Amino acid sequence: MSQNDIRLQVMWNRLLSVVEEQAKTLVRTAFSTSAREAGDISAGVFDVEGRMLAQAVTGTPGHINSMARSVKHFLAKIPAAEMKEGDHYVTNDPWLGTGHLYDVVVTSPAFHKGKMVGLFSCTVHVVDIGGIGLSPDGRQIFHEGVRIPIMPLAREGVVDQWLIDLIRANVREPVQVEGDIYALMACNETGERRLSAMLEENGLDDLEVLGEHIIARSREAMLKEIAVLPKGTWKSHMRIDGMEAPIDLHATLTIAEDHIAVDYAGTSPQSGFGINCPLCYTDAYTAFGVRCIVGPEIPNNAGSLDLIRVTAPEGSIVNALFPAAVNARSTMGHMMPDVVFGALDQALPGRVPAEGTSNLWNLKLGAGQGLTGATARPFMATMFHSGGAGARPAQDGLSATPYPSGVKNVPVEVTETVAPLVVWRKDLRDGSGGEGKYRGGDGQIMEVAHRHGEAFGIFATFERVTYPARGRHGGADGAKGVVKLGSGAVLKAKGFQVIPAGDRLVVEMPGGGGMFPKE
Repeated sequence: MSQNDIRLQVMWNRLLSVVEEQAKTLVRTAFSTSAREAGDISAGVFDVEGRMLAQAVTGTPGHINSMARSVKHFLAKIPAAEMKEGDHYVTNDPWLGTGHLYDVVVTSPAFHKGKMVGLFSCTVHVVDIGGIGLSPDGRQIFHEGVRIPIMPLAREGVVDQWLIDLIRANVREPVQVEGDIYALMACNETGERRLSAMLEENGLDDLEVLGEHIIARSREAMLKEIAVLPKGTWKSHMRIDGMEAPIDLHATLTIAEDHIAVDYAGTSPQSGFGINCPLCYTDAYTAFGVRCIVGPEIPNNAGSLDLIRVTAPEGSIVNALFPAAVNARSTMGHMMPDVVFGALDQALPGRVPAEGTSNLWNLKLGAGQGLTGATARPFMATMFHSGGAGARPAQDGLSATPYPSGVKNVPVEVTETVAPLVVWRKDLRDGSGGEGKYRGGDGQIMEVAHRHGEAFGIFATFERVTYPARGRHGGADGAKGVVKLGSGAVLKAKGFQVIPAGDRLVVEMPGGGGMFPKE
């Protein structure tokens, strides 16, 4: 390795610390629990062409990998030559951002000595965006809340108060949402300051040489990983619950000499409800599933991501077209790694885990006019929680762990502080993981009630209630999930439902599949 290569590697490592500080700023300054407690965010730095050079470790694959593509949409709408210092641009368009309206993306140019040297971008899942709430009951995107096209949020340091007022007027938690938007801007400004300091220290005027080095080295490393894999095509199929009918997910994975392709031909058509997934989010979690097995140590950037090619038929549930409802697109997107693993297991036997709960079992709860009654005290809250992950090739699966999203469980004390809720029970669901030489991870059981005994509602978006996580190579399936009232009535796995006054919500989360026969 030459002296110049060593110098570039040191600067690359420094750039990674820049984006991590960028992300930490967002976590520290955000108002919503989804960002502060769960880390449901993303942050990254891009070159002037919109290619992602580095991402923060903090964040979810769905946000990071879809954000990696979204910055080019910003540049197509607002050319770099028109951007000025202090500018911030925003969107939550599902097809240009990260898949649904609740994810607000802010992209900002970064300047050094008066010259634009790159862009910073970040995403946060806001607590509310209006419309019908977090429910999958919507029939088109117009039901689901405020859709912000790519547009200026701030010009030369001056925030567009008209836009802020418009957003505040259309959401149920205006203080939290506005606070998160300012946190997004602060996040990118931190990145710009730290990048400028890094360039100054190293005597650089821009990111061009370092950026080319990062992309070339990452691409080269990924090509080496692909070169040693068996070449061919393998197919995978998984059936999941869906909403109005079961959904079949089909994947054809091809390992070629210089790339890996995944095609979802044969997958069910898009739904009439909000469980549809735009291609950007399918792309994000498909790429993540591949990268978990192929080159997991290689940095995630444009150089490595571009060697994974994802296609799906237009109008399928994993490539839903505007104006489809997409509120609960994660119910599809989070299944993509399991589908990919089904094909990779045939190519690389014994190297991939069993299926897990995968779909987040978040408790999205709320009350108010039009939901639970005219006199109900309004609130909206999301409690991030999960069932069990699938058994691994040489280890048990992780219990109550949100794979593949990577978000953290929100402490119940935090939820009880920000919403009128009491969590009466939160236990591991012993025995819910599938049996095997290596057991699937266990789910958990939660009981939740309104602090004042009032009615409240759940926006359910659960999977693995009808079709459990399957074991692999002779391991047993995980337990199915259950959603019910404390009084005994079983609730639907998807859609808005009311927990009557004085009753409790009881959720038994699924377990992951086991691996290999039990000895």
